[in-house]
Amino acid sequence: MKIDFEKGGGLVPAIVQDAKTEQVLMLGYMNAESLAKTQDTGLVTFYSRTRKKLWTKGETSGNTLQLQSITADCDSDTLLVRAIPNGPTCHEGTVSCFGNQGPEGLGFLGYLEDLIEDRKSADADSSYTASLLQGPLRRAAQKVGEEGVETALAAVAETDDKLTSEAADLVYHLLVLLAAKNVKFADVVTELRGRHK
Repeated sequence: MKIDFEKGGGLVPAIVQDAKTEQVLMLGYMNAESLAKTQDTGLVTFYSRTRKKLWTKGETSGNTLQLQSITADCDSDTLLVRAIPNGPTCHEGTVSCFGNQGPEGLGFLGYLEDLIEDRKSADADSSYTASLLQGPLRRAAQKVGEEGVETALAAVAETDDKLTSEAADLVYHLLVLLAAKNVKFADVVTELRGRHK
């Protein structure tokens, strides 16, 4: 990957995106040294323009960014850094430096998948999700079947709002079933992408 550091006086903007939810988390700047350190350590490291030195995100707060990939733009003067955040990204304690609304659109599925994963160790008596995850697998599978039938029936005999509600139930229960089997939704997406080719 050839990066044009000269154009920006030795620095390039680095847009950080959550690798699971696609949410834009922050913008920082990298020089050649911080890029190399990021690639070597797997922790996203920037060049601080105010302190005039390298800083690894989370070195004081513990809220690190675990590198997943780096891609240069078409002019090789901006980087897209995909990472997994460990805690809030913004120094103000928010998920993103661009607000705390959380992921939107399809990115919300990544957030929901993480939430379901956390429920694996929750109290099954106080969490419906935990009760499905800790119960017999056939119960989680049965719920997907039930919700699939209810979604199909809503499509032919109910309002669009009812169809939307039933489809939401179906997707949620499918994510629970996948989590129970330790299958990631990204694996389903990869399968779909493979079929699209």
